[in-house]
Amino acid sequence: MPDHIFTPDATPGTPYWWEDVTWTDLPDTPPAQVDVLIIGAGYTGLSAAIAAHDAGAKVAVIDAGHPGKGASTRNGGMTGAHPRLGWDTLKADYGEAVADGLFAEAQTALDFVLDLIDREGIDCDLQATGRIQLAWMPSHLDTQARVAKSVQRFTPQAVQVVDRAGLADHITTPQYFGGLYFPGHRALHPWKYHDGLLQAVLRRGIPVSQDCPAEAVDRSTTFTVQTPKGAVRADKVVLATNGYTTAPFNWFAKRVFPLPSFIAATEPLNPNLLGELAPGRRMMVETRARHSYFRLSPDGTRILWGGRASMVPLSLPKAARRLRDTMAEVWPQLKSCKISHIWCGNTGYTFSHMPQVGVHDGIHFAMGYSGSGTVMAPYLGRKAALQALGLPDGETHYSATTLRRHWMHPTNRPHFLQAANAWYRTYVDRAENWKARRGRR
Repeated sequence: MPDHIFTPDATPGTPYWWEDVTWTDLPDTPPAQVDVLIIGAGYTGLSAAIAAHDAGAKVAVIDAGHPGKGASTRNGGMTGAHPRLGWDTLKADYGEAVADGLFAEAQTALDFVLDLIDREGIDCDLQATGRIQLAWMPSHLDTQARVAKSVQRFTPQAVQVVDRAGLADHITTPQYFGGLYFPGHRALHPWKYHDGLLQAVLRRGIPVSQDCPAEAVDRSTTFTVQTPKGAVRADKVVLATNGYTTAPFNWFAKRVFPLPSFIAATEPLNPNLLGELAPGRRMMVETRARHSYFRLSPDGTRILWGGRASMVPLSLPKAARRLRDTMAEVWPQLKSCKISHIWCGNTGYTFSHMPQVGVHDGIHFAMGYSGSGTVMAPYLGRKAALQALGLPDGETHYSATTLRRHWMHPTNRPHFLQAANAWYRTYVDRAENWKARRGRR
């Protein structure tokens, strides 16, 4: 690569997770008729397919591209679940009972995923690293203390508020004021996780069709979904497209929009240096608007650094430089390290910052994970499938949340992100950094 930031063998556009993997070819034509048709073969759709099949339904899965090549194999592999919003905000939006339930369901969701991995024998480099949310400003630590009280009150999850001095057990840097540590959260390899789910689906004899987008959906007493490989009639349809939702599902695309998330992998680094920078080997995320999230690779040889380099499409070399610059703010020792991989995936974001499980115009769905899909996607995908079949185990407090419209997003294309990106980079990010620098004096 001509850009000096990259290693000589760098592969911009190819996720680190795709190194030395073998993709399963899925060229099959979908069956003409099923009980449940799942649209989308990421974490959500595959988990929904397993749940529907195991409940006795005849199931098929279709995907517009190659299953897994969306966010399911492009994310950071951070496994944990707690609501993005505080209890008070959830109470104001949905009522006290729902707020209580959403917090209580976090451990249920995580336990479901860990059991799924174990039950299906998925070898995905699962590691009990724990995860710490790092406070970029003193006020963020105050907020974390309130969140910790809610978690302790409504869930069995272990959580610890870490003061500034205590951060030395987790990370070596002067940039943060403390953190919120979840010792029960895990790390995993996203491609291996997705492939394990896919193999579990195929073992059940469930047909999965790649390059098979839903081009039109007609409904009378049942659904007829038109695809390039033929029509599929289904009693029930589960939409599992999240940040890759397009026509003909415009109602959903107006409520769940794709927010790009970029991740870079460093060249292999000295083990002693990595031990110095990240002594706890945690999953780590920031509270600042830049929303950096970072970890060691499963083999412990390099750092994987993700974040909001841009809210709109951005050239990968420019994204790599922005991510490395941010990484060097936290760890100046890495200001000249090389980047071996840089890639991007779509986070399915909602204006409420919460996912939802529900039904619209007869189509069941689970989407809008807003950055928490590693756990919530398979958990809520199962719920959507069970709801479609009318089974009581499909109940979830995430059916009480909402996919809100916003006046800035009148069509199914998120043009508002251009203005939001300019505002974010000009005002929010700079103001937050300025306040943080003042606090560190």
